[in-house]
Amino acid sequence: MHLQKIPFEATHSFTPFFLDYIHQKESLKPFYGRFPTITNFSDQLKEKAASFAVQNREVLVAALQQQYKLFDIAEPVKTNLEKLKHKATFTVTTGHQLNIFTGPLYFIYKIITVINTCKRLKEAYPDHNFVPVYWMASEDHDYDEIKSFRLYGKKYMWETNQQGAVGRFHTNDFKKLLADIPGDINLFKEAYTKHKKLSDAVRYYVNALFGIEGLIVVDGDDQALKKLFGPAIEQDLFEQRHKPVVDKADAALDAIGYKTQIHCREINLFYLEDGLRNRIEKVGSKFSVVDSGLSYTESELREQIKKSPEKFSPNVVLRPLYQEMILPNLAYVGGPAEIVYWLQLKGIFDHHGIPFPVLMPRNFALVIDAPTDRKLTKTGIGVEDFFLDKHQLFNKVALKFSTSPIMLNGEKDSIIDHFKIIQQNAMAIDKTLGGLVDAEKQRVVNSLEKIEKKLLKAEKRKQSDRLQQVEAVKDSLFPNGSLQERTDNFLNFYQQDPRFITSLLKHFDPFDFNFNVLRYT
Repeated sequence: MHLQKIPFEATHSFTPFFLDYIHQKESLKPFYGRFPTITNFSDQLKEKAASFAVQNREVLVAALQQQYKLFDIAEPVKTNLEKLKHKATFTVTTGHQLNIFTGPLYFIYKIITVINTCKRLKEAYPDHNFVPVYWMASEDHDYDEIKSFRLYGKKYMWETNQQGAVGRFHTNDFKKLLADIPGDINLFKEAYTKHKKLSDAVRYYVNALFGIEGLIVVDGDDQALKKLFGPAIEQDLFEQRHKPVVDKADAALDAIGYKTQIHCREINLFYLEDGLRNRIEKVGSKFSVVDSGLSYTESELREQIKKSPEKFSPNVVLRPLYQEMILPNLAYVGGPAEIVYWLQLKGIFDHHGIPFPVLMPRNFALVIDAPTDRKLTKTGIGVEDFFLDKHQLFNKVALKFSTSPIMLNGEKDSIIDHFKIIQQNAMAIDKTLGGLVDAEKQRVVNSLEKIEKKLLKAEKRKQSDRLQQVEAVKDSLFPNGSLQERTDNFLNFYQQDPRFITSLLKHFDPFDFNFNVLRYT
């Protein structure tokens, strides 16, 4: 596997907001704590060590041991669970939905980034332990976002009528889907047929894929962990403390030209029961669960928070705070949209006295299998050109391989120079003639550009065979016009190459902020 790096800007796939963060633009620095460099983790370690309570660590370890109780887990995971008991142990975390069969490739890339970050931190700070964590978005209720995945160009879908938090979904409906999927999927058959809940199935296959690297899976849908989050739940429900803080950050970001990603509500909590995860709203003196008929007084909710905190589920605004309250966490690994919305939230952390984690962009990659690599080489076009949209790509190919001049830039420049002289002479006679000459110049330039378009169109017809080859490669690498990592499943490569994940671990550098192209040659 050959590695090539491409600057993010050259991929035309990232927002200016994200790119400005990567380039440490000065105006964005007030919205985060420390930028992800190895040296910056020295102060992050000190800050988190001073603020993370021993009691929280004890609750965390006990909860995780309970979550793993019925699982035959890898030895490195057992070791890391033991290490978490000690004050010199810290985590690096990523979170993701419970997509079936792992979903798009970037789920794998997120976890690789977390694992490699921990390895690099251990080299730099040998007196500390660093544990990679995958936070399951088990409380998320958006079934539509997790129900399908794409393998070998075909979309496979899990059909179920269940509602509520997806982590609590039963796995009985998987049998038909499992029978339809090609190749070796024994790992997922074991996961979905031997575990009753989706969250347990996900824990099983994540442990099978990454347990050897010591990755720990955390399920936030847990009564003991939610108890630690109780004070923040009360502040959000009864005092609406968080909205003013986020609104202030949103206004500040808007003032410097950035469009925010998420919206903070007066109340940022869902009410969670089996089959139900609906927003809580305050209506008069009562608190209603939207679209459910459930309604509670303040005293009733306070009692529930005390006895059943697991019934309160944070939305996208509060989930990061929940995570950082219960984990000895140093950094969060996320995609472009995640990094951007975390920048709206630093004020919430400051309000609660919780250190804001280092925001680590995940690794990004395009993987090119050997047959596609051969086709790509035959096109004579560099891989970076395939990140262009088809119109721009075809134009570039036509111009590169044309045997005749198509662009009339020299002719246009010459004509413009002549018109400058004509305009000077005309205005020497009558200044009002300057506009006329300008208009005539533009008419001629427009005519030349029209000729250029005709020449380019004719050249594309002439190179139709080459362009068909280029299009085939483009469609293979960018399915449905999207980045491969956001569309295709890792089984596209893992079934052919069992060392696929090992290769990613070898090639990805979590502190190198470029787009990776991995080519099987």
